[in-house]
Amino acid sequence: MKVRFSLFRWFMKPLSWLIKFLGWLIKPLIWLMKLTFWLAKLLFWPVKKLLFPLKHLLRPLKIIYRVIDEKIKSSIRMQLILTFIVCLMLSVLIGTATFGIMEVYTRRAYIEYTIGRLETDEAVRGIAEILEEESDSHLDEDIIQRLLDEVVEERNFKVMITDVDGKVLYKSANATMNEIDIYELIRNMNNAKNDPQNEGVPLEYSSLYPSKINGINAYVVATGVPKAKIVYKNTGTEGAVLITIVVYIGVFVMAFQFLTKKKMSYIEEIAAGLQVISTGNLDFRVARKGSDELASLADNINNMAEELKSKIEEERRAERTKNELITNISHDLRTPLTSIMGYLELIKDKKYEDQKQLEDSINIAHGKAEKLKTLIDDLFEYTKIANEGINLNTAEVNINELLEQLIEELVPAGEVNQLEFIKEMPQERILVDMDADLMVRVFENLLMNAIRYSYKPGKILINLEHQEGKVIVCIENKGDPIPSEELPNLFNRFYRLEKSRVASMGGSGLGLAIAKSIVDLHHGDIWAECEGNSIRFFVTLQKNSF
Repeated sequence: MKVRFSLFRWFMKPLSWLIKFLGWLIKPLIWLMKLTFWLAKLLFWPVKKLLFPLKHLLRPLKIIYRVIDEKIKSSIRMQLILTFIVCLMLSVLIGTATFGIMEVYTRRAYIEYTIGRLETDEAVRGIAEILEEESDSHLDEDIIQRLLDEVVEERNFKVMITDVDGKVLYKSANATMNEIDIYELIRNMNNAKNDPQNEGVPLEYSSLYPSKINGINAYVVATGVPKAKIVYKNTGTEGAVLITIVVYIGVFVMAFQFLTKKKMSYIEEIAAGLQVISTGNLDFRVARKGSDELASLADNINNMAEELKSKIEEERRAERTKNELITNISHDLRTPLTSIMGYLELIKDKKYEDQKQLEDSINIAHGKAEKLKTLIDDLFEYTKIANEGINLNTAEVNINELLEQLIEELVPAGEVNQLEFIKEMPQERILVDMDADLMVRVFENLLMNAIRYSYKPGKILINLEHQEGKVIVCIENKGDPIPSEELPNLFNRFYRLEKSRVASMGGSGLGLAIAKSIVDLHHGDIWAECEGNSIRFFVTLQKNSF
């Protein structure tokens, strides 16, 4: 065991030395990297300081860019203007490049001597002006000769000075003529200048300019082939312009079509969506893309489809519930009417046994007639109130006393049904502007509903409170739970819960609809809540709202 441990130590020592050696090598590299980093940071520090104000300057530019970008994205007009500018710039750029290429393609080189002739004329005139300026002083022949030779060295022509008769007085070294026909020379000069066929032809050219030399009238004459110049002329300018115009228009149209392709496709998609909706598919929705006017149009189309769908469904539901109500009301009207007719036939045919049975039949027929009248009155009242065919006779009413009085009147009905009224009302008087007779009908309907549909025996809670300028009346009872999806429909026109058709409970099914219409006339609100078997009806009215 000791031998093995010694071998292990002997093997680990070189390995530990190697690790230490590598550590020594790595340390300088790490320090070199740190030094390089700090040197770079030190070098870039002035640049960073110089660019620091630029960072603050770019911030407003970023904000401006963001605002402009949002404006462009939210406005079709701005998008079209920007598209027009981009297309115009692109067409101008490509059209200009095309015109330049066409110019190079149609350019032709020509040898032209006009510039050489002008240079000859300038040289002759320069000599003449110098001689004219020095005409008062005596110029020796060496000066004149040197002047002529200097001019000749720079240009490829001969220069001579003659008298008015054409006799050569001075001449350059390359000139050999001793006499010149001045008139013939002038005639040839005019012919050469007026003949356009001489353009580009290397003919000898002559130039003459009058002067004075040592007080004597003279002519400075130069003859020779003028220096040639290579010039370029465009031979197809009209074709290049026509092609450039075609390129302008073509590039603009193609660029505009390409850049507006997405928007046009979206417009076509909206049009197709409208077509689908117009066929009656109100579940179809147009996709919203972007944030401009087209996106708003898509939202409006979707909202329109949703509204149409809701209205159609509401009308169908109203038509369905109206038909159901007519059927129910017809049944309710026919039942007492059938009983009345049966008892009246019994009396008419004298099929009663004694006076008491006769009186009982008359009482039953009278009761059924009263129920029939109540049903007809409910229909009439609902129609009148729902169509706003009544005027409110508003007055300041103490709602505490109104509810107290109404509850006292209904106590016998509650006792018959083994129901107890529990009142929670503040001691202070709460005054509300309302039509007392109509509001009594509202609370009476709610309380009678509570009596009719409560568990027996039981309790009915009437709570009154006011807050933030509103009066809230809550009537709560225990009864069969009402499904949550049915609660919003309880006060709708022509709506009636099917279970309320139980004959023993009576009622026309219009009480809650009449109550809602009356509350709406008072600019109040009425709704129902159900938690388990606790059913609550709430009525809110505004204080001094009239």
